[in-house]
Amino acid sequence: MSDKKVLSRDPRRYTLPSERALGAETHSYMPELCDQLQTGKISRRDFLRQATLLGVAAGTAYAMAGMPGGDVIRSASAGEPKMGGVLKVSQRVQAMDDPAIFDWVERSNVARFMVEHLSRTRSDNITVPYLAEKWEASDDLSTWVFHLRQGVTWSNGDAFTAADVAHTVSRWLDPAVGSSNLGLFGAMVEADADGVKRGIPNAIEVIDDHTIQFNLKQPDLAMPEKFYNYPTAIVHRGFGVDYEADLASNPIGTGPFELVRNDVGEAAILKKARDWWAGPFYLDEIHYYDHGEDTNAWVAALASQQVDMIYRLPSDAHEAVAALPFVDIHSVTTAQTAVMRFRVTEAPFDNLKLRQAVAACMDHAELLEKSFQGRGQVAENHHVCPIHPEYAELPPLKRDVEKAKALLAEAGYPDGITIEIANGDTEGPWMTDACAIFKNQAAPAGINIEINKMPANQYWEVWDKAPWGYTAWTHRPLGTMVLGLAYRAGVPWNECAYDNPAFDAALDDADGTFDVNERKKKMAVCQKILQDDAIIPQPFWRSVYKAANKKVKGLKVHPTLYHQFHEVWLDDA
Repeated sequence: MSDKKVLSRDPRRYTLPSERALGAETHSYMPELCDQLQTGKISRRDFLRQATLLGVAAGTAYAMAGMPGGDVIRSASAGEPKMGGVLKVSQRVQAMDDPAIFDWVERSNVARFMVEHLSRTRSDNITVPYLAEKWEASDDLSTWVFHLRQGVTWSNGDAFTAADVAHTVSRWLDPAVGSSNLGLFGAMVEADADGVKRGIPNAIEVIDDHTIQFNLKQPDLAMPEKFYNYPTAIVHRGFGVDYEADLASNPIGTGPFELVRNDVGEAAILKKARDWWAGPFYLDEIHYYDHGEDTNAWVAALASQQVDMIYRLPSDAHEAVAALPFVDIHSVTTAQTAVMRFRVTEAPFDNLKLRQAVAACMDHAELLEKSFQGRGQVAENHHVCPIHPEYAELPPLKRDVEKAKALLAEAGYPDGITIEIANGDTEGPWMTDACAIFKNQAAPAGINIEINKMPANQYWEVWDKAPWGYTAWTHRPLGTMVLGLAYRAGVPWNECAYDNPAFDAALDDADGTFDVNERKKKMAVCQKILQDDAIIPQPFWRSVYKAANKKVKGLKVHPTLYHQFHEVWLDDA
């Protein structure tokens, strides 16, 4: 760590507060970051995101950017909050087993009121402290120190310490656990002699009861943001050791709620059992009710006021729900998407020219307009969204049937080909609509697409095995995060079986770059590699909508649809 106090290079522009004012040692890159903000090279939002990641207190970072900012845990709610009440939510109810292997946001939404995270990415996409009180990074971003909150206890009475964090992260990095975090935390992972990816030696170092250090093999700017992915809840140090790794059977957490019922496919009931270390939690109970895969049932439950809100508003139900006088519709721009991904080890999709031919047939704008009513923005076949801070603008993609025909001939199919796409409508019927529209777009090139429509639960049994499938992916605050999860060689969620050393190296390079604008340039390399390898024809990014009864106050829609209800209260007057 640098031991010098750093000031802006040009004092006429900005003077960085002292380390004492920041509450932690100032990272040596902060003068450059302040200079970029003052000269307009980066936006205030990018400044906030990067400053908080480098360890600047959230309130201080907001003040430096000239923006209002609240406490790290809660901000001002509209009106005077009322204590008590039961919030009822329509959402799928799934197994509450091991948070490290959670594969659905809905599972984490039930769990997050019991087990909590080191950091928290707010609805504005800014990451702030949570169970960690603060953090700091070495100048080269290869060492990260997290200082944990003191006085936090587990629901069984044990003190929350660095041993819990070390145990949790060690489980993530153990390939036997099968956690997707093995791909997310690539800077702490390497392949062993057998090619199996596992945590590097000495990646996790307990300094004392409330300080833990992570030693990386390469720089990584996004460590704090990665600790708020939905499978990254911190579990008790006895989880999977002294007792079974099953949260439903052993609901030990640092949060204020206890799980009193969890019937998969039916209901999950949470009741507030103790005071919360972060302050008052207004709600007494949170009930989740599973109304199945039929989105009409969700809307009916809201309309009949059986529930107060639904997990997400189906794209084809906007008009009907908007007509309900007691309901508010909340929206947020996100990096939620679905990719028509190829498994590149399976014939015929091991043929690059064939994949490129299929991708060349796609009219992204038509797919967005006709299947999702234009509620979003076109994608570019590389899974990095314009709202990601490191997104790099590439030349726009255009549908080119003649190019597709030529590529198809080069691939060995001059007379055309029939291929099948698996789809489970896992996020709604718009997914089948998109497949049908793309079928029409590809037909003139001699590509006949057959749609294998299956129930959602059956699709998730084959999502990482089907030769061609249409898979939904949720929002992550950084493009590097989703690329690391989905496309690094050998990681659990690499459904494409993609293995490109040049891509992995380019992603490592982008992950470890301070400067936002330089990071964009390096991300452009990653994006172009994915486009050229044509592994994920990606129609569009979709906006996300939530519908809630007007009595639900303080609700903010998170871009990943995480339930952050610490500010929510009910006005039954």
